[in-house]
Amino acid sequence: MTTVDIRRLDAAGLRARRQELAELLLAVVDGGASLGFLADLDEAAARDWWEALLPAVEDGSLALWVSVTDGHLDGTVSWYRESKPNGRHRAELRKLMVHPAARGRGTAAALLAEAERAAADAGIVLLFLDTETGSGAERVYRRAGWTEAGTIPDYATDPAGNLRPTTLFYKHPSGAR
Repeated sequence: MTTVDIRRLDAAGLRARRQELAELLLAVVDGGASLGFLADLDEAAARDWWEALLPAVEDGSLALWVSVTDGHLDGTVSWYRESKPNGRHRAELRKLMVHPAARGRGTAAALLAEAERAAADAGIVLLFLDTETGSGAERVYRRAGWTEAGTIPDYATDPAGNLRPTTLFYKHPSGAR
């Protein structure tokens, strides 16, 4: 029987799991996901990227969750809460990742639901994100009830360096309004 555990990481948890998170990031980028990285991402750069998030996790502006299935980290999601006075009611959902070998098990939906629940509990009334148009992630957000706000052509390159459009989405977390 497969046991999936979604847990929020604090700074100590991020430090303890940064190697696993780096491996997850490498696998997801290698699988073609457009997460802001190119195909030449290496392990040291992936680990450094996670390390750079420590101050935001420590000060609470970045909330980070992982999915652990049968003891193995296989997914993550985070949101960054706006710090400007006129935007403290919103947060940007960032870096929903599921290891290619773990896809199709509901991990992305479970991570997303937990991040949304925590946002509502934190008083966040608006979540927003961007994702590569036509990607598997776009389908996940649509199924989870996110609303499309529009598409921007040539927004970012995919890992191979090809310009791709992005679709913007938003959602009011349940109970937040």
